[in-house]
Amino acid sequence: MNNKTLWQPSDSYKENSQMYEFLSRIAAKYNLPDNEYYTVHQWSVENIPDFWAEVWDYCNIRCSENYNQVVDDAKKMPGAKWFISARLNFAENLLSRKDDYKAIIFWGETSVRRELTYAELYEQVRRAAAGLKRLGVHKGDRVAAFMPNMPETIIMMLATASIGAIWSSSSPDFGIKGVLDRFSQIEPKVILSADGYFYKGKVFDSQQKLKGILNKLPSVKHVVMVNYTGNAKIEDIPEAMLWEDFAQPIDEELIFEQLPFDHPLYIMYSSGTTGLPKSIVHSAGGTLIQHLKELRLHSDIRPEKIIFYFTTCGWMMWNWFVSSLAVGATLVLYDGNPFYPGPDALLRMADELDITLFGTSARYIASLEDAGVVPKKISDFPKLKVITSTGSPLTEESFKYVYRDWKKDVQLSSIAGGTDIVSCFILGNPTLPVHIGEIQCKGLGMDVDCFDDNGNSLIGEQGELVCKSAFPSMPIYFLNDPDNKKYQSAYFDVFQNIWWHGDYIQISEHGGITMLGRSDATLNPQGVRIGTSEIYRVVESMDEIEDSVVVGKKEDGDEKVVLFVKLNEGIALDNELKNRIKSNIRSNCSPRHVPAIIKTVPDVPYTINGKKVEIAVKKIIHGEDVKNKDALANPECLDYYVDIKKVGNLPASPLPNLDSNQGPTD
Repeated sequence: MNNKTLWQPSDSYKENSQMYEFLSRIAAKYNLPDNEYYTVHQWSVENIPDFWAEVWDYCNIRCSENYNQVVDDAKKMPGAKWFISARLNFAENLLSRKDDYKAIIFWGETSVRRELTYAELYEQVRRAAAGLKRLGVHKGDRVAAFMPNMPETIIMMLATASIGAIWSSSSPDFGIKGVLDRFSQIEPKVILSADGYFYKGKVFDSQQKLKGILNKLPSVKHVVMVNYTGNAKIEDIPEAMLWEDFAQPIDEELIFEQLPFDHPLYIMYSSGTTGLPKSIVHSAGGTLIQHLKELRLHSDIRPEKIIFYFTTCGWMMWNWFVSSLAVGATLVLYDGNPFYPGPDALLRMADELDITLFGTSARYIASLEDAGVVPKKISDFPKLKVITSTGSPLTEESFKYVYRDWKKDVQLSSIAGGTDIVSCFILGNPTLPVHIGEIQCKGLGMDVDCFDDNGNSLIGEQGELVCKSAFPSMPIYFLNDPDNKKYQSAYFDVFQNIWWHGDYIQISEHGGITMLGRSDATLNPQGVRIGTSEIYRVVESMDEIEDSVVVGKKEDGDEKVVLFVKLNEGIALDNELKNRIKSNIRSNCSPRHVPAIIKTVPDVPYTINGKKVEIAVKKIIHGEDVKNKDALANPECLDYYVDIKKVGNLPASPLPNLDSNQGPTD
């Protein structure tokens, strides 16, 4: 291993993985020169119909009618049609197992513990599907959830999918406006809600919020209430019934409506921090086959695996995680504060439950380190094989922390994709090493590239994350977008017929990918584009700094770099610290990265799903309005950014000496 390699799979780990089995199968069948990952990856994007047909077979997609064509035109974006003539049901694929193996383990902080077997899950879905039919829900109707991450949420989603209705969900920590911005677009017929939820050991009532939502959502004809905290008052809510009355025992067979591959399954939403969220519609078949590829091949999930993802029902990782039921794995649901009753709460749960894949966010891992948690002092986590991280780029310091303080022999999979594709463009791989600061690989079948502004491919340089060919989990359409104008402008206006994702990346010679931040938040001092995560990696490795956000401020025909830092307790931002910050950025990045101004703030804005919100800060300091603050976990902190005066005559970030031997690093 070189000094950039943190983990190398052993021969047995690699060769016992489903990825290795799949690579070997493809290499043999199609006479490839070897079964190395990037040999097969190149084949997968050059032979798209053959590749996805192989995934269909390998993952045993259940269908009532087979397809007669994999894809009509793999270069048509948007609008490619997949697995034409196939008929299937998403819920049927997730409920193929009906035995006494554990399907779900649920922890509601320290207050609730429950388990469901696959047989019990099937029975609950059967009852819920019958309940939806009694309420008049039909194919194509929308069912919405304002719910914690708990079993009833999954049960109702599967019941909805079984009859061909369309599912959408939001977590109960959203404000009324945030929920209405989403659900008013989809006009649900039924809403599933809990009476409240637990957070830091306290009970939070959701029923007043629910009333506020229902007052402005006339499409809702029925409300199903889960008495989670024991405070349900359905008499105060029109057309409401308790879960027990809705999902009552009934002698009615669970029938899985057989639907086209591209039948709508999920409506998901863009973060909406700069305007009304886009309502993105995903297909049942595309979601299923993409998730199975990622779960089985890239994450090596098997029936005996226990998989955990710390997520709310308003984040696409919930949808991704729930698809593990199609593999026959056990899902561990956790609802509440991940640091309650202490910062090691989820780690102790992982040890107790023998979790195999631990999924979380980059922010959680950084917070563990900031809290001084050393996981290996809790356990050696003998069953833990994979740690996945997403939501924002994982810093080099967090990579080091995992291997130093958590577990040396673990596959740390930073992954990136998003709500837009309900899956990943780039992710982990059990057959490849982990290099510090890098995502392991492009996903199989994902024709990912790094482009400069002129559409030229780049290696070892920073550019735009693009995808040059269609894939099954592309959105089928946006709601309220009859001419596909919003869809087209969201992904295809930058490069014609090429998916532009809005992330700034760098691809190494060996195929690893470094995430450099959102390209729409990219800094542009003196006309040179800079990824924000380069600065974060330096700044947030300093002991004095807990968090930071960096944006560009346009002035006098240029853009100045402005850095906001949240300091650790007892630290002051004096000139000595400012100079050290600048010096560290200059020596580790480049002179162009050095901020023109550094200012302290008590907090940094994040979405409810844990993504740092640079664009909102950028709007604030330019005097623009942030329209959808309900998408933020801490919208009040934006007030700290409004008093930024003109950077004015402060010295700009100095240009490097272009005549020296050491030129710019950009």
